[in-house]
Amino acid sequence: MSIDLFSAFVIGILGSGHCLGMCGGITSMLTSAIPTTSSNPSTRLILSYNIGRILSYSIIGGIVGFTGSIAVQKIGLPLAILHMIAALFLIFLGLYIGQWLMWLSQIEKAGKGIWKYISPLAKHFIPVNSSAKALGLGALWGWLPCGLVYSMLTWSLASGNTINGALIMTFFGLGTLPSLLIMSYGAIKIKTFINNNIFRKSMALGLITYGIYSLYIAYHLLF
Repeated sequence: MSIDLFSAFVIGILGSGHCLGMCGGITSMLTSAIPTTSSNPSTRLILSYNIGRILSYSIIGGIVGFTGSIAVQKIGLPLAILHMIAALFLIFLGLYIGQWLMWLSQIEKAGKGIWKYISPLAKHFIPVNSSAKALGLGALWGWLPCGLVYSMLTWSLASGNTINGALIMTFFGLGTLPSLLIMSYGAIKIKTFINNNIFRKSMALGLITYGIYSLYIAYHLLF
């Protein structure tokens, strides 16, 4: 399990370029809307926003982990099958980030059906002038349709239980945190670097390689 958590953290780092594309603009908007004073409340609000986002990931991961455990216990679905599905989605994620195969974009479109009901709630947290509002806004944006998040949720599905599912998404969220924090403080160059074609494709190949390795392990667990 510790390896899965570390892997989830690394995948969050490797997928940071996609995170900046999906959430970087929101983070920049949040930062620009925060007044700067000598007490520097922006740090508190930025951290609250990201805590809310990661908390949502954890809740969703827990729900999906519980669903996976029910499928294994009640239906008798082999856990190795869920591991194979997770490995395949990791490969699809690498292909998606490398822009070689965009199947995950179709899954993102499916998530927009839920998002259209969640997104209007954001108006209750704007202007962002308190930690509670930043936390709430971040919690909402944790439900933003995202192929990267959906891919990681297959890991929660294969985790075996609610707690492990939540922990996997927590560590994934922590992996996405550094680049978004750097972006929050105006380091625009980090986005240029992470979205560099060579860097992005190198990260994509790393995800594909790990996905193939995970698929190999899952196959041997099954057979």
